[in-house]
Amino acid sequence: MTDTESPHKRVWRLAGPLIISNISIPILGAVDTAVVGHLPGPQYIGAVAVGTMIFTALYAGTSFLRMATVGLSAQAYGSDDGSEMRAVLARAFLFGLGIGLAIIVLQVPLAHIGFYLMGAGPDVEPLAREYFFIRVWAAPAALTNIAIIGWLIGAHNTRASLAMYLLMNGLNAALDLWFVIGLGWGVAGVAWATFIAQYATLVLGLVIAMRMLRGMNGTWDREKLLNKQAFTRLAAINRDIFLRSMFLQGAIFAFTSIGARLGTVVLAANAILIVFQYVMSAAIDGFSHTSSALVGDAIGTRSRERFSEAVRITTWWSFGCAALFSVIFITTGPFFIDIMTSVPDVRAAARDFLPWMVITPLAGFLSYQLDGFFIGATRAADMRNAMLVSVLIYTLALAVLVPPFGNHGLWLSFIVLLLARAATLYLRFPKIERSIGN
Repeated sequence: MTDTESPHKRVWRLAGPLIISNISIPILGAVDTAVVGHLPGPQYIGAVAVGTMIFTALYAGTSFLRMATVGLSAQAYGSDDGSEMRAVLARAFLFGLGIGLAIIVLQVPLAHIGFYLMGAGPDVEPLAREYFFIRVWAAPAALTNIAIIGWLIGAHNTRASLAMYLLMNGLNAALDLWFVIGLGWGVAGVAWATFIAQYATLVLGLVIAMRMLRGMNGTWDREKLLNKQAFTRLAAINRDIFLRSMFLQGAIFAFTSIGARLGTVVLAANAILIVFQYVMSAAIDGFSHTSSALVGDAIGTRSRERFSEAVRITTWWSFGCAALFSVIFITTGPFFIDIMTSVPDVRAAARDFLPWMVITPLAGFLSYQLDGFFIGATRAADMRNAMLVSVLIYTLALAVLVPPFGNHGLWLSFIVLLLARAATLYLRFPKIERSIGN
């Protein structure tokens, strides 16, 4: 940060590229669907949807590759330890590479389990398998890209992480059009587009990282890189974040499952509103990731003043973003509902439940921010325990609220989950501040 750069400008310098990066992800999903949607038959859309869902499940727990790396690299960056920056990058890269290679080795049993659970029809499964067995070879690149992006965020180079996302998603979309529409490769073309885009992005990420490291102090220290204690710490952080992510995925699965039992109309209405939730959380996560980088930096420099400043400013901007989305949902929600569906019953149901979407940004922004603080401080065990308690509270809320209130009770339970996440982390928050010097 330069002497003339204000704290607010610093936050937006980091958060702006992250918000754009996050929003680019669902846009690519829309392109994939639109491209195969022009093929002769619904089985092509179904095949890509099934294949994508299996990879989503495989990668669901690997968010630790980004989260842990953000915290560790931000702390090394704050302490101006170039050798540790190199070691953090190398360790995270090796973790991602190892998991990706394991997925390749186990691809046959993983495919068997995935397609068994998905239960795709005979017209969809062969196409989905073709997609899976091409895209699976991109697993090492996909997971090491996650690690590199986390390292770049920790090093305060969110513009570089944006460049990786733009290349990954832009090249993927362009190749989708060429391979599927131009060359007629069908579902295989979508898979090859992802494969090429992932490895091209990996090359870009490595080039950026190496150029950054040339400008830092320190050296490649083999002993430091292979330090057993450092690997043990990284493994423990990754384990705890993985468990935390699995608890959260279970809560989301329960929400979808219970909504499905309430009827097809309710399920469809919730699916539309969840899109609103996803876009909102993608934007607010930009400030959460920024807070991770700034908090980790403050801990690395042992500066309580910088820590407090990072917490205060990112939280205020996160609140402002949440309030903006609440206003957007209350004023334009019905318009976007009508764009997303023409079925009268679904439109009416989505409007009935829209007020919950007005509440969720304000109820949830603090839980996202606290996640960012704890990631920056690498307090993964606290995150794991807080999420477990929150999911237990959420489960109790589901049992109490859904039977008498139906889908309104389901959404109220979701609000309870968001508030419980914030409360359980907030109770542990003072430990982080006490651990930092004056």
